[in-house]
Amino acid sequence: MKLHLRKCLIILAVICLSACGCSDELSLENAATPLALGIDLDENDKFQYYITIPVFSKNINKKSQQGGGKAFTLRQSNSQQDAQTAGSVQGRNYQVLLIGKRLLEHEDWFRMLDVLFRDPRNTVMDRVIVIDSPVSEIIYLNKDDQPQLPILLRGMVETKSKKSETYATTVQDLHQLFYEKGISPYMAEVKIVKKELRLEGSALLNSRGKYEKSLNAQETALLHVLQKKAKPGVSFSYRIPGEPNIGPFATDMLSFTANKIKTKIATSYQNGRFVFDFHIKMTIGLSEHLFPYDVANDANKLEKQAAEQMKAQMEQVIRSFQKHQIDPIGLGIYARAFEYKAFKKVEDHWGEAFEDADVHVKLDLTIGAMGPIR
Repeated sequence: MKLHLRKCLIILAVICLSACGCSDELSLENAATPLALGIDLDENDKFQYYITIPVFSKNINKKSQQGGGKAFTLRQSNSQQDAQTAGSVQGRNYQVLLIGKRLLEHEDWFRMLDVLFRDPRNTVMDRVIVIDSPVSEIIYLNKDDQPQLPILLRGMVETKSKKSETYATTVQDLHQLFYEKGISPYMAEVKIVKKELRLEGSALLNSRGKYEKSLNAQETALLHVLQKKAKPGVSFSYRIPGEPNIGPFATDMLSFTANKIKTKIATSYQNGRFVFDFHIKMTIGLSEHLFPYDVANDANKLEKQAAEQMKAQMEQVIRSFQKHQIDPIGLGIYARAFEYKAFKKVEDHWGEAFEDADVHVKLDLTIGAMGPIR
């Protein structure tokens, strides 16, 4: 009798849970699944949203449907999005979040993304990309010889981030970067050049979310090295002073691939300012040198020349961070870990403290491979 009663209670509980779990059931044929969400400001600084939804029909040549409009907030725009599509718009499948640079001219825009974190029906794994143009230009850029825009953009970001040439920053990563006082936000940046998409490198923001500067692919790779995030296989190219140019060709160029990278950061607080000492050791393989050079017998000289060029560019990148009072390296995290009392006094204006910091770089390059030809 007790066993029978227990089975009845279990069945009743399953029925109740099933009923509760299906209360917001939505049939697939009644849903619209946008793969891209864009936010921007128009010429009058009014908030704009954009969506791209794939179209699955052999009778329609167009691969996707675009929509957009003005709204006060993303959540308030839902009804407008539904009115532009054949189904109810769901945010679970976003692949990319596109942010116009005009929006990034204003601080505290990040609050507009509140619904993405508060409503569990939205994903936070979409890649965040800054658009160096109005978002509308890229949303309505449909080319027959390319995959759907969201798939293309996500693929570009994923591929180049594996080469340390950009960042596959997710919405969740962005949330962490905004609320971590010891680091500044960074993400991928895309430009439209002659109606063609071009992934430039990365965009850097200040602690309030305002756009500060951009890095090209090689500068982004250097930032990865400083962050201890560079993956083996990252490539660099430099012009070596003293080597001759032949005609219109850059025959003084040296290119190499970093196979082993070890970055150490020493942190201290001296005479009222933070001090950061980088010691970077890198084993490289030569992938290109366009000038005659006996690498086998005189590698030390070439190692020194390459290290000098790379160190100079790295120091230039760091100085630009300090000038803009941004810290995408995350040195504030080291300051908090090793000089907590000093950091607590400046954590709410870490960018200003970082501008005044002393940063030194020591770089050791070792040629581990020179290729199969002399």
